Amino acid sequence: MVVKDLLQFLRDVKSEISRVVWPHFDEFVGSTIIVFVVMILFAIYLGFFDLVFSRLAQYVFAWYGGY
Repeated sequence: MVVKDLLQFLRDVKSEISRVVWPHFDEFVGSTIIVFVVMILFAIYLGFFDLVFSRLAQYVFAWYGGY
C-alpha cells in the first residue's frame, strides 16, 4: 500500500512539474542580479546599524565604568 501511494505521489509531482512555467535564462539572470544587489544593500544597512549601536554601547559602558 505504501509503495502504491508513493508511486501515485511521484506521478502527481511529475504532472505538476510539467505545468510549471519556467523563466527564460535572461529573466533568471536578471532576477539573480537583483537578489544579490538587494542582499548587498541590506548587509550594508545592517552593518551600519551594528556599527552605530556597538559604538553607542561602548560609549555607555565607558561612561559608567563597565568597559
